[in-house]
Amino acid sequence: MAHERSRAVLADPDSLSCMPGQPSRPRSGYRDRNSTADRALDILLLFTEDKLVWSGAEIADEIGVARSTGYRYLQSLVNAGFIEEALGGFRLGPRIFELARLARAGTSLSDIAMPTMRSLSAKVRESVLLTRRSGRFVVCLDLVEAAHTVRLSYERGHVLPINAGAAAEVLLAWAPPEEVSAVLAAAPLERFTAKTLTDPGQLQARLAQIRKDGVAVSQGELDDQILGVAAPIHNAKGSVVAAVSVAALASRVPRTELKAVKLAVGASPARH
Repeated sequence: MAHERSRAVLADPDSLSCMPGQPSRPRSGYRDRNSTADRALDILLLFTEDKLVWSGAEIADEIGVARSTGYRYLQSLVNAGFIEEALGGFRLGPRIFELARLARAGTSLSDIAMPTMRSLSAKVRESVLLTRRSGRFVVCLDLVEAAHTVRLSYERGHVLPINAGAAAEVLLAWAPPEEVSAVLAAAPLERFTAKTLTDPGQLQARLAQIRKDGVAVSQGELDDQILGVAAPIHNAKGSVVAAVSVAALASRVPRTELKAVKLAVGASPARH
């Protein structure tokens, strides 16, 4: 940080002065504009979760400029909506939130979810899937495989049924009620194991319980040996757009560890 402040001070037009006996050098308009842009970015990057509000004096000291210069930069950022005045100083403004929304809209769901998926997989030491509903089916958008000798046969583009497995049930649980009714009434639900729910009434009751719990846990519904734990991913409007799930051999997850896996999955989804 000290190095950055030194660089900033030398680039500040207010801090430049001619050395005795040396002629003034003409300033480049481009360099001046670039210096101002750099300084604005320096200010915005000061805000962290640990310090959400900065006083004008703190900001000027931190970026290494005179306080009058610092307040000019701040006023420009306030006028543009990037920061706003708050009790005790300045905080990030509404324009930042709008840019964040646009950034999310221009970024794929996989790009957003992948860091969280990797972290979750490392924590529970099992494979993690990102899935999305498409009509009566569920599609695997992305996955992080666990480093086990025996691996599960999931891959990107894998199509799963709507009525079996934690991921499918989470996606159906938060779908609009009219869509759920239409999906369940469209055709007989397929049975894969003795635990697969094929009765629409029973499945509706299970979906209600999943909404209450916030996560879905399934074992042996699609494959006798597979355990799944899934949670919904919401968009900025609160709608469920995808699900993140842990898929594992049931034998690798003792009942004593299931609660920890549920908590990890429930805490993992990021908003899109």
